[in-house]
Amino acid sequence: MRTIIIFLIIALTATAGYSQKEKKRVRKGNSEYSEGNYQDAEKEYRKALMEKPDYSKGTFNLGDAMYEQENYEESTKLFSEIIERNTTNEEKAAAYYNLGNTFMKENKYKESIDSFKNSLRLNPNDKNAKYNLEYARKKLKEQQQQQDQNQDQDKKDEENKDQNKDQENKDKENQDKKDQDKKDDQKDENKDQDKKDQNKEDQQKDQQQQPQQISKQDAQRMLDALQNDEKKTLQKLQKQKAQAVKGSKSDIDW
Repeated sequence: MRTIIIFLIIALTATAGYSQKEKKRVRKGNSEYSEGNYQDAEKEYRKALMEKPDYSKGTFNLGDAMYEQENYEESTKLFSEIIERNTTNEEKAAAYYNLGNTFMKENKYKESIDSFKNSLRLNPNDKNAKYNLEYARKKLKEQQQQQDQNQDQDKKDEENKDQNKDQENKDKENQDKKDQDKKDDQKDENKDQDKKDQNKEDQQKDQQQQPQQISKQDAQRMLDALQNDEKKTLQKLQKQKAQAVKGSKSDIDW
C-alpha cells in the first residue's frame, strides 16, 4: 500500500504571506512529522488551526499526523472536512487518497475502493491511487472469501452441534428406555417372587388344614395296633377281676 500524501509548504521567496503564523506552525509541524515526531507535529498543526480554523493545509496535515498515530476515526473526520470544503481538485484528490488509506487500515475495503475511485476521477494519472485501488480490491476479495469460509464453518459447527444434540437426545432416550426396561423386569421378578411366596404359603396352609393322608398298609398297622392294645387291656382287666374275687373274704358271721 502506497504512503499517504502530506502537503508541504515550500518557501521559494520571502514574501509577506509566509510571515503568517499559521504557515509557520505548519512548516514546523511538517519538520516534526518528517522526523517521525507525530505528536509534536499534531501540536503544531492544531496551533496553526487556532490561528486560522479554515486553513486547509493545517487540517489536511493534522489528518496525516492522526493517521500515523492510528487515530483513524479522527483522521477520517479531518480528510472528510477537506473534501467538503471549497478546495482545489488537487487537495480533494489527495484527501480522497488519504481517506482510502485510512479505510484500508480499518479493513473497510469497500469504502476504501470508493475513495480511491473518487481520487482517480479528480486525478486520473495518480499511479499510487491506481495501485492502492487494485490492492483494496484484492483485500476485499480475500475478506469476502474469509467471511464465506467463516459462514461455512459456522454452518458446519451449527450442524455438528445439532447432530451432537440429537445424538445426546437419542442416547438419553435409549438410556431411559433401558432404565425403564430394567425397572419393568425388576417389577416382573418381584411379582413372580411374590407369586411363588404366596403359592408356598397357600400350600403350607392347605397342609395344615387338610388331614394327613396315610397308606392302606399304615392304616392296617395302626388298626392292628389298636386291636392288640384293646386285647391286652381286656386281658389285664380280667386278670385284675379274678384276683379280686380270689382274695376277698366274707364278713358274714356264720
